[in-house]
Amino acid sequence: MDQLKKILIATSAMGAMSLGSAALAADLEVTHWWTSGGEAAAVAEFAKAFNEKTDHNWVDGAIAGSGGTARPIIISRILGGDPMAATQLNHGRQAEELIEAGLMLDLTDVAEAEGWRDVVHPVSLLDSCTVDGRVYCVPVNIHSWQWLWLSHQAYADAGVDVPTNWSEFVAAAPALEAADKVPLAMGQQGWQTSGAFGVINVAIGGLDLWRKINVDKDAAAAASPEMLEVFQAFAEARSLSSGSNVQDWNLATNMVITGQAGGQIMGDWAQGEFQVAGQTAGEDYTCLPGLGVNEIISTGGDAFYFPKTDDPETTAAQKELASLMLSKEVQVAFNLKKGSLPVRGDVDLQAANDCMRKGLDILAKGNIMPSGDQLLTADTSSQIEDLLVEFWSDTSMTAEMAQERYADIIANAD
Repeated sequence: MDQLKKILIATSAMGAMSLGSAALAADLEVTHWWTSGGEAAAVAEFAKAFNEKTDHNWVDGAIAGSGGTARPIIISRILGGDPMAATQLNHGRQAEELIEAGLMLDLTDVAEAEGWRDVVHPVSLLDSCTVDGRVYCVPVNIHSWQWLWLSHQAYADAGVDVPTNWSEFVAAAPALEAADKVPLAMGQQGWQTSGAFGVINVAIGGLDLWRKINVDKDAAAAASPEMLEVFQAFAEARSLSSGSNVQDWNLATNMVITGQAGGQIMGDWAQGEFQVAGQTAGEDYTCLPGLGVNEIISTGGDAFYFPKTDDPETTAAQKELASLMLSKEVQVAFNLKKGSLPVRGDVDLQAANDCMRKGLDILAKGNIMPSGDQLLTADTSSQIEDLLVEFWSDTSMTAEMAQERYADIIANAD
């Protein structure tokens, strides 16, 4: 905490102060959309550390629903002059306009004093928090979408082996249906649909194709025969999810936990739900990175931003919270419960379960890819999501029809 003392001394408008006498205690409202059982347990670790290790108080501002529900509320409050003290967003381009408008706190002094660039791994996570050489957010985890979660109970009830890849998963679907199981659990929300598409895109189409489309904005690649195979696999997933009549992602995860469904394509945050349910990775459920086809993980995730304030005491408290979120102890406590990987490359995760170890091994091998929201603007991402939702709900739309519209969106992407 000596480094943090230096930061506070250097940045406080109140003059020299130590952590023990850092002005008055501050109540910091922190907004986030972590409301499922596993998520709530994880974010409680942040609150506990902040309340116990500082003179300040965490005021929880949980917003029910997904990020798609919460982000407009968060951004509206900041733009409307009623900002929270800290807020969850995904590191990437979501806060770009807020930063450009001068509404977000510059954390560069904290980042430099604590050597964030030396400990954040991969460093691209910190780059996503950086605009014009200045750091505006603290990355707190590595979340990957590239996972297929499988219920051992469901496959035992159906009398078939637990699949080891996507092809086996598809082949086992009739046996599951005969046993009155839903092969693929899927919540009926746009972000879940588009997330599953992204996973299938990389697993079936490969990383090179994904990069051509998402990095290079190559419309020809989006219209290619290889991409048509991706849309055909996505159409297959659509048929496998028939009967999955839930909305929220964690309810779909619960279908896997209780053996009602064979599997779910969902990010590694699903691990938190399995843990809360008392299930053990490798015994009660299996996780297949890259759908068991192409073992790679995306390195997106969550970050916290701190809206600017004119109160130096609040600013000092905001920087204390930013520092704590990236500390070794808090990184371990939070990510073990969240199911995500820590952003620090120097922490001890001996308690990691089977699935987290798979993720750590893939990360160590360097088999990583950036998150789509780090590459595409919010407008482009929204157009793609709208298309995929329409495709998912309208079985009369063919893979070819959806691909043609997708290629057009990519052709005009910025």
